[in-house]
Amino acid sequence: MAETTEEKIVIIGTHGGKEPDLASLPFVVANAALAMDVKTTVILQGDAVTLAVKGAGGTIQGIGFPPLKELMASYFGQGGKLLLCTPCIKGRNIAPETLVAEGTLIAGARVVQECLEAKAVLNY
Repeated sequence: MAETTEEKIVIIGTHGGKEPDLASLPFVVANAALAMDVKTTVILQGDAVTLAVKGAGGTIQGIGFPPLKELMASYFGQGGKLLLCTPCIKGRNIAPETLVAEGTLIAGARVVQECLEAKAVLNY
């Protein structure tokens, strides 16, 4: 019997709603990875953390993509993990209680850990 190893990908998003294509791409690719049974983690940094505010994705839609709200719902529904940059949240004065329940606040060391454990890391 062949030995199987779990594949993992980390997708880092750095763009918020002002750039809908780049804001959507991490979740488009993350949904594809989960559909391929690849363990997937999305990390939002910089302006992308604003996407994790409850309701923020409702009006964002990249060209040719479903609305971000739908992409995120699909990602969470498939068990995708969302990590959020704590300094980025604090620097934008975003209250933690306004964030989606699926998000986990992290700092730099956790980003490094996640990337070292992954087979691939993508950045949008």
